[in-house]
Amino acid sequence: MRLVQILHKEKGRKVALVEEPVLRIVSGFGSIYELARQAIENDGDLSALVIQNLSRNDLEYDPIYQGVSDWKLLPSFDHPTEPLALMLSGTGLTHKASAENRQKMHKAQLDSDLTDSMKMYLMGVEGGRPSKGRIGVQPEWFYKGNGTILRAHGEDLEIPSYGNDGGEEPEVAGVYINDRKGNPWRLGFTTANEFSDHIMERKNYLYLAPSKIRHCSIGPELVIATAFEDISGKVSIHRNNELLWERAIKTGESNMAHNILNLEYHHFKYENHAVPGQCHIHFFGADAFSFGEELLLKEGDIMKVAWQGMGRPLRNRLVKSGQSETLRIAGHLF
Repeated sequence: MRLVQILHKEKGRKVALVEEPVLRIVSGFGSIYELARQAIENDGDLSALVIQNLSRNDLEYDPIYQGVSDWKLLPSFDHPTEPLALMLSGTGLTHKASAENRQKMHKAQLDSDLTDSMKMYLMGVEGGRPSKGRIGVQPEWFYKGNGTILRAHGEDLEIPSYGNDGGEEPEVAGVYINDRKGNPWRLGFTTANEFSDHIMERKNYLYLAPSKIRHCSIGPELVIATAFEDISGKVSIHRNNELLWERAIKTGESNMAHNILNLEYHHFKYENHAVPGQCHIHFFGADAFSFGEELLLKEGDIMKVAWQGMGRPLRNRLVKSGQSETLRIAGHLF
C-alpha cells in the first residue's frame, strides 16, 4: 500500500491511496499523521483504516506529479500542525561504500590506515546484528533538523548563504510516530534525498554535524510495509535536460552492517526521542552518491532518486540562496 499527501488552495489537505494511474482520496483525513494516530488508538492497523475510509473520488496522478495541477504533492509524511514535533535524523556508515567514501574524504587528515569512519563501519559489521533479545553495537547517528526543513517531490533544495556545497544523498527513510506512552510505531518507508554539504564535511570530519543541517526531501509516496531486506534503485543527476551521472544503488538489511531493529533501538533508547506524540523521519542511507566520484553539482541540476517498489521517483532541483551571509546577533533580556 502506498499513500500520498496532497494540498489544494481551496479544498485543503487530503490523503490519497495510489492506484496507478489515479489517486483515490481517503475520506475524513487531512494527513497521514491523523490516520496513524487513529490507527494506534484502535488496533494498530493503518492499512485497514485506509481501506475503511476509501472514497470513490479519484484524481489523475500524472498532472499532480508533474506539478501542472491545482493539487500539489506534500512530503509523504509530516506533522500537519507542529513541525517542531517532527525530528529528522539518520544513521551513517551502515553501508560499506558509504564508509569507503568517508574514508577517502578524511584519510589525508590522519596518520593511521583506518579513519574513525571506517572503524565505526567495521564495528557495525562485527556487532550490528545482535541475536534476538540482545543489544548490538550502536551506530553513528546524526541530527538533520526538524519539520521546517522538510521538502516535497518537485520542490527546490537550497544551498544556504553559509553553505559550501549541496549534494544528493539517496536514501530510504523510516517514518515513525510515538503513542501516548512514548512508544514508537513504524508506519513504513519512503524515498528520500537527505541532501548534505559534502565540501564542508571534507574540511574536517568534525564538521559532519553542521554539514547535515540542510533541507531534505521525502516522497512522493509513503509505503506501508514491514519489509526492509533488499531494495535496489538508481540515483541520477540531470543538467540542462540531459543525463549527467547515474548509478545503481542498494539498501536494506542485506546490504547493511546493522539490522533495522538494532538501528531503531539505538534511536529510540533516548528519553527525548520517546516523547508522546513526537514524530520521526530516520534516514537509513545507501551506497552511492555523486560527490563520492568528485562530481560537484551546479545550480539548476535535478537530483533524482528511484527505488524499486517504493513508488514514483523523487525529483528535486538544486538552487543557491540569493542572499549573502549576514551576521545574526542574539538580543538580550537584561
